[in-house]
Amino acid sequence: MYFGGDTAMDADSQRVLEYLTLVEEAAEEVLTTKQQIVDLDIKRNRNREALNALRQEVSSNEKVKVCFGNIFIKFPANKTTEIIQRDQEQLDKEINGLHKELKAKVNRLNDIQGKPELRGYSLTSLSSDELKAINNLLKR
Repeated sequence: MYFGGDTAMDADSQRVLEYLTLVEEAAEEVLTTKQQIVDLDIKRNRNREALNALRQEVSSNEKVKVCFGNIFIKFPANKTTEIIQRDQEQLDKEINGLHKELKAKVNRLNDIQGKPELRGYSLTSLSSDELKAINNLLKR
C-alpha cells in the first residue's frame, strides 16, 4: 500500500545523513593527524637511538655506514651526527605543527557534535626564556 511521498521524512533523513557525513569526515581528519604524529614520533625515536649509538660507540673521526633510501654510504661520524640532529629539529617542528592542527581539528569535531570546547587543551609549554625568567624570580 502506498501512502504518498513523505518529503518531511526524506528531508530529515537527508539532514541526518549530511550531519553524520560531516562528523565522519572531521573524525577521519583527527585520526589521520594522530597517525601522522605517531609515525613521525617513531622516526624521531629511531634518530634518538642512532644519536646515542654514535655518541657512545663511535669516535667522531671514524666513518659509519648511513642508509639513504636504498643505498648505504660511509660518512664521518661527526657529519652523520649533524645530519641526524638537523633531521631531529625538522621532525620536532613538524610534530609541533601537527599538534597545533590536531587541536584545531578536535575543536572543529566537538563544535560539529555540539560539544563544548575542551578546557586546558590549548595550553602551551613555557619557552626557555620564560622558564629562565620564572627561575630568576623564584631565586630571589
